[in-house]
Amino acid sequence: MEVEIKLRLPDAAAHRRLSAHLAPRLLRTYAQRNLFFDDAARTLAAAAALRVRLYDDRGAPARAVLALKRRPLIDAGVSRVEEPLDPALALACADDPARLAGLDSPIVRLVAAEYGVGGDATPFICLGGFRNSRAVYELEDEGGGLVLELDETRFDLGTSYELECETAEPERVKEVLERLLTVAGVPYEYSRTNKFACFLAGKLLP
Repeated sequence: MEVEIKLRLPDAAAHRRLSAHLAPRLLRTYAQRNLFFDDAARTLAAAAALRVRLYDDRGAPARAVLALKRRPLIDAGVSRVEEPLDPALALACADDPARLAGLDSPIVRLVAAEYGVGGDATPFICLGGFRNSRAVYELEDEGGGLVLELDETRFDLGTSYELECETAEPERVKEVLERLLTVAGVPYEYSRTNKFACFLAGKLLP
């Protein structure tokens, strides 16, 4: 199972410094809008996150993905199920969450079967969300290429900065990332919470 390593940067200055250091390795950048769905009792929130992510191209949604993120049975990483979603339909679900329950979607059926969310008694609501700017880099090291994602996440409550990398070799990659940030002169700490937890809490968590 791949583990997602997340390192929190303290401020915009650290983000700019790391962006400049990684600039020669940049693959692409894109803007994301993340929307979360649950029922009124927030049944899912304790164990999972049902998310619609829209990827913007020149200010308009170019594609969308429906995802269920939840803790796996073993204590490592995050289990995810994803499927593509028509961008126009994704926006329609944000305006009218009941449309989500009507999708011909394995994820929606899984949420109904395992969590009991999305039926007539527990209809979906949109909790809101946040926007994210992501820069994707490829870093070569002795163990092969790594894909790094540098995020600037804008919540209503403030902005956070984070470097992420998915890997099946977390201990080796931690050393690579620590060395990278030390050479770049960028302060950091390992994230103890994720973006969804910050969104739910209404404040920037460490």
